[in-house]
Amino acid sequence: MTTTVLDNIGLLVTNSDEMGAGPLGAIEDASVVYEDGLIVEVGSSGLAADEMIDAGGACVVPGFVDSHTHLVFAGDRAAEFTSRMAGRPYDGGGIRVTAEETRAASTEKLTEDTALRVEEARRAGTTTIEIKSGYGLNVHDEARMLAVANRFTTETTFMGAHLVPEEYIGRADDYVDLVCGEMLAAAAPHARWIDAFCETGAFDADQSRAVLEAGRECGLGLRLHGNQLGHGPGVALAVELGCASVDHCTYMTDSDIEALAASDTVATYLPATDFSTRQPYPNARRAIDAGVDVAIATNCNPGSSYTTSMSFCIALAVRDMMMTIEEAIRAATSGGARALRRDDVGRLETGYRADMVVLDAPSYHHLVYRPGVPLVARTIGSARR
Repeated sequence: MTTTVLDNIGLLVTNSDEMGAGPLGAIEDASVVYEDGLIVEVGSSGLAADEMIDAGGACVVPGFVDSHTHLVFAGDRAAEFTSRMAGRPYDGGGIRVTAEETRAASTEKLTEDTALRVEEARRAGTTTIEIKSGYGLNVHDEARMLAVANRFTTETTFMGAHLVPEEYIGRADDYVDLVCGEMLAAAAPHARWIDAFCETGAFDADQSRAVLEAGRECGLGLRLHGNQLGHGPGVALAVELGCASVDHCTYMTDSDIEALAASDTVATYLPATDFSTRQPYPNARRAIDAGVDVAIATNCNPGSSYTTSMSFCIALAVRDMMMTIEEAIRAATSGGARALRRDDVGRLETGYRADMVVLDAPSYHHLVYRPGVPLVARTIGSARR
């Protein structure tokens, strides 16, 4: 095998307390040697290898782990976004609009568009990405979406319980039966996870529990959308069922935070969604100070967060969610890895994936200090895992 060294790193973020200094395990004047996609050595500049990449004194951080996206879809909802910016509240109903367009799109078109979004995310530093279904809302198209997603990542999530489709309005329980039965059977071979939207206007706690428990019986890991539009049972349900992650968490009570802090469930924040929907930003400081494990993800989708930029989400988390820059960097890397139950990404140390982002900057602070500027000079690593 050929070894490669990323050398002349001005500041290396390892996310390992044992590797370096401070909350990010930072090392100055560093090198990283990797072979066949895995890190074999981390140390001072000048480590030997067969091939060398010169970081030019720049800062290097772990590849971003985007643990919540909806990248397989057709069309867009720019008009809906524009009306929200003019004052119309977000209610999630636009999901049906995207479902209609996604059902009508060819598999080839869905694949081409997803490839463009995955590559866009990679250029912005994302090396591990999760992709959900949820815009098919029928047996054929949910399975088709997951088959497309599987071409780009192993972190695929069946989300037939995204919203009740038009043809089942007024018969939500019948739709849940379909999701738990025929739809799950068709989707499970293409999925690692199962998810549900536990929210007023989508699915209640009992319906969400039925979906997740059915998925677990099929061997899928559990995730949950919860507490986005108001206080509700989502967080408590996620903790009760041992979900890997509960996502959104915009509205949380003290008891929600206490339950999360005592559990292994990660609270995944989606700040670009709050930006796009004009929802209030959650106060992540409350959760972090209570000991809750947190992640940051983009929730890239056509209706409520059409961005693949984890850097943008980091900046929002620091500016509007009361997180420190270091907390936000960890949430977007090792936090996302924990939300996906991954122990091979999110850190830069021996045995981990050589997923690295070379910044066009001397420090990771610039990701927040210079928001909106494309500071990713090079992404090393692939999202297809």
